[in-house]
Amino acid sequence: MSKWNKISIGEFIDFNPSESIKKGTIARKIPMDKLGTFQRKINGSELSEYSSGPKFRNGDTLVAKITPCLENGKTALVDILSDKEVAFGSSEFIVLRENKNSYKKFIYYLSRSPLFRNKAISCMEGTSGRKRVNEGALKTQEILVPDLPTQQKIASVLSALDDKIELNNLINAELEAMAKTLYDYWFVQFDFPVSGTLASTPLSQQSVAESSRGYKSSGGKMVYNETLKREIPEGWEVKNLFEVCNVQYGFPFSTEYFNEVGNGIPVIRIRDIIENSVSNYSTEKNIDSKYEILKGDLLIGMDGNFHINYWTKNNCYLNQRVVKLTEKELPNIFLRYQIEPYIKAREASVSRTTVGHLSDKDLKAINILVPPKEIKLKIKNIYSNTLNKIITNKEQNQELSALRDWLLPMLMNGQVKVGEAEKQVLGMVAKSDTSYNRSSQKNDDELFEVWLKEEKLAARGDIDRATLRELFDAMDDEDKY
Repeated sequence: MSKWNKISIGEFIDFNPSESIKKGTIARKIPMDKLGTFQRKINGSELSEYSSGPKFRNGDTLVAKITPCLENGKTALVDILSDKEVAFGSSEFIVLRENKNSYKKFIYYLSRSPLFRNKAISCMEGTSGRKRVNEGALKTQEILVPDLPTQQKIASVLSALDDKIELNNLINAELEAMAKTLYDYWFVQFDFPVSGTLASTPLSQQSVAESSRGYKSSGGKMVYNETLKREIPEGWEVKNLFEVCNVQYGFPFSTEYFNEVGNGIPVIRIRDIIENSVSNYSTEKNIDSKYEILKGDLLIGMDGNFHINYWTKNNCYLNQRVVKLTEKELPNIFLRYQIEPYIKAREASVSRTTVGHLSDKDLKAINILVPPKEIKLKIKNIYSNTLNKIITNKEQNQELSALRDWLLPMLMNGQVKVGEAEKQVLGMVAKSDTSYNRSSQKNDDELFEVWLKEEKLAARGDIDRATLRELFDAMDDEDKY
């Protein structure tokens, strides 16, 4: 049975450990905006000339000490540096490092827990809006902590959940990169697979040698389109956005019925789009079903930052100033790639001193390139499978995050035993893993290589083959031939 002891935070953790970077040296910097909200992984770094700021190595924990970043959960474990590399960061970071009493990954999860965060918030000083943690006061706060072996076990349980979440995020990033690569080849460069001599032959009937030749690069005929003001392949159409998908604007919910405790229906606002989060509910009655968001719908914020993302939940409702696109003729991944440049250009055109607004007129000015039926069917299958996989991974991450966030305070105060938590975590992670049926692996391996060539992906070195294989395995059998 583990032994829990009372100790001051300053004895348990080393604050802002001494490291050396010469002034004027170009070193890796991690600004505040590279820390996510309650996210272990740091979202990148930059090279910058060092003048001041806290310094750290891999294994250290970064905690924001200023309001509202601390309250918003900006805390991360450093693991993106080279061996023995010393980096620096925002002056608003507290750097936490293990010592003889503590284990580095336990420190990270402790710093995310209410046990630590509430004590840190209670030690904040300064004027409203610019409060900072008094580190000296925080060091004197006392906490109960377990022995080192138990710290390692607790960190292992919570890390298993974060490892799976990060893996799913990586898979999704690669799936999206692959989908974008395919889009660029087929619909920007117009090198979709088609034989120059058999342009009318369906894709499914073309040989590998024939289909490996791109349309435009093999001399496919291009015609000038007046609407798009550029050349497009002969036989392709241009349609208005409202013709190719269902466009629905949000409902003007009354704030009188809003709550954050889960009563009523989830109401999705602009702030919820990026993280696929639910932050508000409404008990308002008789809301038309046309405002209900379907899983896979494309949501766009119409004020401020024009956020755009796929939605991953059912039984949610659209608030005003959010618009949803429900696919009809073309898959939503394809639609996003078509409209995103226009949306971003419209957002960039707004003055920094003005709040941007996306209007019905703006959306009705968007025109969509529509390929022939054969290509539409091909991309619908590919992109639908891609989006389904992305949504499945996001759903898994929501479940894994919920379990982690429930276990975290329970493990930190000893309410849940490590052994019990291990069983829950192993069960959840195992459930989220998908197994590949290898009964016909040799045949599928050969088909996979053919598919890569047909889709002009065989020579790509910047897309992970394992991710491509996941997409291939998810496809219907008839589309693999």
